[in-house]
Amino acid sequence: MKTAEIKRRFLAHFEANGHTIVPSAPLPAIEDPNLLFINAGMVQFVPFFLGQQSPPYTRAASVQKCIRTPDIDEVGKTSRHGTFFQMNGNFSFGDYFKDGAIPLAWELSTKSVEEGGFGLDPERIWATVYLDDDEAYEIWRATGVPPERIVRRGKKDNFWSMGIPGPCGPCSELYYDRGPAYGREGGPEVDEDRYLEFWNLVFMQFERGRGTDKENFEILGDLPAKNIDTGMGLERMASILQGVDNLYEIDEVRPILERAAELTGKRYGARSGQVAAESHPDDVRLRVVADHVRTALMLIGDGVTPANEGRGYVLRRIMRRAIRAMRLLGWQGRALPELLPVARDCMSPSYPELEADFDRISQYAYAEEDAFLSTLRAGTTILDTAISDTKSAGGSTLPGDKAFQLHDTYGFPIDLTLEIAAEQGLQVDQDGFRRLMADQRARAKADAQARKTGHVDLSAYRSALDLGGPVQFTGYSEVARESTVRALLGAGGAPVAAAGEGEMIELVLDATPFYAEGGGQQPDVGRITVGEGLVEVVDVQQPVPGLIVHKARVIRGEVRAGEAGYAEIDVARRRAISRSHTATHLVHQTMRNFLGESATQAGSLNAPGRLRFDFNTPGAVPASVLTDVEQQINEVLLGDLEVRAFITSQEEARRLGAMALFGEKYGEQVRVVEVGDYARELCGGTHVARSAQLGLVKILSESSIGSGVRRVEALVGMDAFGFLAREHLLVSRLAELYRVPAEQVADRVEQTITQLRDAEKELEKLRAQLVLGGAGALAAQAKELRGVAFVGTEAPEGAAGNDVRTLAQEIRGKIDPARPAVVAVAARSGGKASLVVAVNAAAKGRGFAAADLVKGALSGRGGGNADLAQGGGVPASEAANLLAAVEKAVAEAA
Repeated sequence: MKTAEIKRRFLAHFEANGHTIVPSAPLPAIEDPNLLFINAGMVQFVPFFLGQQSPPYTRAASVQKCIRTPDIDEVGKTSRHGTFFQMNGNFSFGDYFKDGAIPLAWELSTKSVEEGGFGLDPERIWATVYLDDDEAYEIWRATGVPPERIVRRGKKDNFWSMGIPGPCGPCSELYYDRGPAYGREGGPEVDEDRYLEFWNLVFMQFERGRGTDKENFEILGDLPAKNIDTGMGLERMASILQGVDNLYEIDEVRPILERAAELTGKRYGARSGQVAAESHPDDVRLRVVADHVRTALMLIGDGVTPANEGRGYVLRRIMRRAIRAMRLLGWQGRALPELLPVARDCMSPSYPELEADFDRISQYAYAEEDAFLSTLRAGTTILDTAISDTKSAGGSTLPGDKAFQLHDTYGFPIDLTLEIAAEQGLQVDQDGFRRLMADQRARAKADAQARKTGHVDLSAYRSALDLGGPVQFTGYSEVARESTVRALLGAGGAPVAAAGEGEMIELVLDATPFYAEGGGQQPDVGRITVGEGLVEVVDVQQPVPGLIVHKARVIRGEVRAGEAGYAEIDVARRRAISRSHTATHLVHQTMRNFLGESATQAGSLNAPGRLRFDFNTPGAVPASVLTDVEQQINEVLLGDLEVRAFITSQEEARRLGAMALFGEKYGEQVRVVEVGDYARELCGGTHVARSAQLGLVKILSESSIGSGVRRVEALVGMDAFGFLAREHLLVSRLAELYRVPAEQVADRVEQTITQLRDAEKELEKLRAQLVLGGAGALAAQAKELRGVAFVGTEAPEGAAGNDVRTLAQEIRGKIDPARPAVVAVAARSGGKASLVVAVNAAAKGRGFAAADLVKGALSGRGGGNADLAQGGGVPASEAANLLAAVEKAVAEAA
């Protein structure tokens, strides 16, 4: 049975049993600061489980795309570890509980294929339950599972949470016995390769707090209602129904593996046992390639691009592991152009958007591989030097700090370092490397922990929401209104009855014209009059969906909860922000017009009079294109197009061609903002009524902010006009100074810069001649220090570093090579003194080394080699002392 068919049957079964089918959220579409990606089917439903939002349905089913990377090193070595996977889930929000979930899972698993089920043999299914969960045990007994195939397990195995504060509860898992060829008899506790888990039923009824591991955490209390969260691993079920050994051999993964084997000349499975743990290293690498290439496809498809931190770093690491595995398998060329199209063909039956978006996906993937191959080449050169230095020093082990530097600074994999070092007969200090890696991870973990907020105490906000329901936002149509203060919150979010002058508080109104920060749009500010009191609103946020909170300072009188008030926003600021937001939509659409649909938004800031727009594109945008973009935007403004916003269904919005943003999760009903027929986008922000109200858009700059992500900054309205007015005055002044028409100013400035550069080059030549002119005379005056010729001199004040080094080498070159010679040149520049020492071959034969002499004079500072070394950073007054120190060291050593 094909994977796509398994998915179809799952959704059909639960739809027939009253469940609403919910689409998969994009992989990065989460607000939880503890998670980089959605890692379980229930993540998008967390607000429902916690009671932060009321679900629009009591039963739901989905097939959720997921990413898990903690066990990335186990990929390929077992039958069950994969980075990307799909989780089929059915959910109950206060509706059915154990007595409903268990029969639903059993029915679909064991019902015949002809009747729409999976047709699993019920005699080969085992169930596990939590230690004291007698209720689940009895339900399984009543369903038909004999006692000997129901196993009680502890918290580590049968109590589920996300691993962080949030919903949790006991669980019951289903395992399928794949037979004696896969391992020992005795059930899941004995062998989890033979007994493969395929379904986990979580009886979600508690909220957990922080803890140290899977077994040690506190239970904060009961959830608002008892819920069901189940997860049936799609890939695991596919491996069972397709009769293959592991998830890498199912129909959505095996073709990638086969193509990698074909390219590398390997024959998959030829030297491995049936159990994943008995696999040959080549088979493990082929599985890594297949898993990681598919994962990279899905991540880039959902808007993630390679980067050095966060989600982008996870993607980069996964891609580099796949490329590295291909190299170890013997493939030296570009791998992704051969493998990524295969992954697309495997996954597009379930996700047709991958086919439509493949040009963008492949651009990022191929560019990342090219960059990594360059890294491998550069890293190999650095490693070769390190190996040479180790051998020259008579060592047999490459230092751990060098291996760590290659890994951390250059992205050079440790396994490649080990391989190349072994080829040269060297070991690597792996203990030292691991110690440095552990130190780095500890620092990163501490930093991450410091940034985490988890599920902070939102009880006050939830109470305010529960008492009055969602706050009505009226700011689309009005800028002031009468309201009632529903709640006042003081320090730490604690409810307060009143607040006096000078206090910072948070106000919840029953309705408000204030826009809460979101979607890149800055919040409104303004004032709220409450009785005799007056507060200044400085920020507006939405800590719980549906609840708008005004952060404010009491500037007069006293403010009390329950009183009537009058809320007024800063109208001039709102209008300026709205102009910027509409301009951002126009920049987005126009960039796509010129660069293609791959130029998708990756972030934005809409502030008064200015905007920042981040977008995905592989390379810099030519200046000529930016000029064309700016001109087209301003032509749209002249067209005075109507700006219209309306609510519609997601399906209708897609039909209309409305743009949605990667990584955003939208509800079934969405708000569409369109500028005439020119731009159409899903958006909850505020906008102008007509495009001409923007006045003018001026693009200031375009730059890189990360791999494959560019940033445009622009001014809007009077801010743009003011900028152009200042530019005009500047050009007019330059035209006056150069006595040329304004259009010739650029040419004259360029000509002046060229002349200055030419003059600087001439000055450099003169300075070099001045510095080097006396090299012969200085060499002729060398002191004799017990058979060693020594020259100590100061370079002319302000001499460049290159000139000082060249002077030392010139003096050394003019001394008879047969005569041991040491040359020391000191220089003063910018209030600091520096020192360069040059030693000839005859002096090296006497045991002199330039690096040692420099470090001796500078108390350990400086660097170089035996021939030439330099250092500095001491006060300029120390220049003569540096020369004296070198002379003394030479005399004593001679």
